Amino acid sequence: MAGKGNPIASPGASKNCLLKAIPDVEIDTGKLKYILVKVHDPSPEKSREYKHIVRGSSKATYHADIYETLEDKILAEGLDCECLGGGRIEHDASSKKIKISGYSQAYGKADHSVTYLMLMRKYGSNYDISISKDDKY
Repeated sequence: MAGKGNPIASPGASKNCLLKAIPDVEIDTGKLKYILVKVHDPSPEKSREYKHIVRGSSKATYHADIYETLEDKILAEGLDCECLGGGRIEHDASSKKIKISGYSQAYGKADHSVTYLMLMRKYGSNYDISISKDDKY
């Protein structure tokens, strides 16, 4: 899914004002569904610029609920996006632990290793972040 090189973003993404304006990670606390999304700039001169983002909501019944809300916001910013997969996150802020697991019936399994890298980038060594081998929905 992520390709070779930097699995989180294209080399030019950090200089693209539209992409920089989109937060990399937004997740609730508790047990939640999450999606991994590729956001890219559709303008012809920047068509190869992209970054991955993670969104997770404890209120979402389906992974599609998260994506539909996000897609409207992304399109309104002049960008485009595609869902690369989903899963579940258990985010315990009080003990500073995050566990990534599972898959989405609608979008398939997200590349949890990319999600892990993104969460490490946001939460760093302050958190214990792990990927579960349990692929239960």
